[in-house]
Amino acid sequence: MNDLAPLLTPEGRALLDEVRDTAPADELAVATRLRRDHPATLVSAALGQARLRQRAAAKFGAEDAGRMFFTPHGVEQSTRTTVAAHRARRFRDLGVTSVADLCCGIGGDAIALARAGIRVLAVDRDPLTVAAARANADTLGLAGLIEVREADVTEVDVSGYDAVFVDPARRGGRGRIFDPEAYSPPLSWAVRTAAGAPRAALKIAPGIPHEAVPDTAEAEWVSDGGDVKEAVLWFGTGTPGAVRATLLPGPRTLIGRGLPDPGVRPVGRYLYEPDGAVIRAHLVAEVAEEVGGGLLDPTIAYVTADELRPTPYASAYEITDRLPFNVKKLRALLRERGVGTLTVKKRGSAVEPEELRRKVRPQGPNAATVFLTRVAGAPTMLVGGPV
Repeated sequence: MNDLAPLLTPEGRALLDEVRDTAPADELAVATRLRRDHPATLVSAALGQARLRQRAAAKFGAEDAGRMFFTPHGVEQSTRTTVAAHRARRFRDLGVTSVADLCCGIGGDAIALARAGIRVLAVDRDPLTVAAARANADTLGLAGLIEVREADVTEVDVSGYDAVFVDPARRGGRGRIFDPEAYSPPLSWAVRTAAGAPRAALKIAPGIPHEAVPDTAEAEWVSDGGDVKEAVLWFGTGTPGAVRATLLPGPRTLIGRGLPDPGVRPVGRYLYEPDGAVIRAHLVAEVAEEVGGGLLDPTIAYVTADELRPTPYASAYEITDRLPFNVKKLRALLRERGVGTLTVKKRGSAVEPEELRRKVRPQGPNAATVFLTRVAGAPTMLVGGPV
């Protein structure tokens, strides 16, 4: 996997087509057969690329992933297509026609930008990653809109572009990096670069502290299918200091209104579990106001209410039972209700869901959800089901 060039030859591409659907258990037999007619290194590279394509299908879709070229880090760190497409639409709606994509990786964001009709300069300093990005632009028919350049992003002149997008590396030799100044390049450099551009977006980890967000930036947290994927700092949108949560597919966007924290109230008939992007964006108060509810506990992001008011920003559950934390009582209740399928959710509890399932041993034809949480500071179990 140190050189993509052999895979880009007619022999390499034909071999990639041949091993496309190879299962891991069959790799040894397939490799042994193919090495009779092809160089061993090419066979190994093709099988390795096939594995990466199979993994990448979850992010890029089977059709694109089956044609693209990846590196191991590229699969892990690249932006999911749905998220990249959302960001490209925002750039386009801001009137952007050209973007300097710094730290482009294997080109996931550059591809989405180009498909939105935006001209892209895609820059990365790793030769193999650059080769993959260039091959992907060519393979997907976007080479006319994407210029791929191998360079140190801190030395690139971006003055000729409408906008800058920076996706700093947030993983190092020891795993995930949590300090924004330890990103490569550091967040402070990215912010300075953004300040010099008409428009800019900086992709950051969703766990960034709110106090680390510059006053000049709009902060957006993005989830896809309920999973929080990233946070983005936007510059030049005309809304500095704004906070938003965007839920994909949709998109559905909840914009903060600076509401005070919701009050604590008794458990009502319904419990609302806000989407992770809403929680990360500190917009639980907006959801509570929308559903006419309050918090179960001042430190827990569960909202309770007496009425059902469906909202795209939270999942609603009807609560049938409230118990103090007691495994024996929960087991008896579940047996009485014939619950064999038990979903365990927790917030503010140290108990692991699998541990609780082993202890209660659910049996029966019915399903239920149990929330392990705190109510006004007391460990509590709430039982119910999705609405």
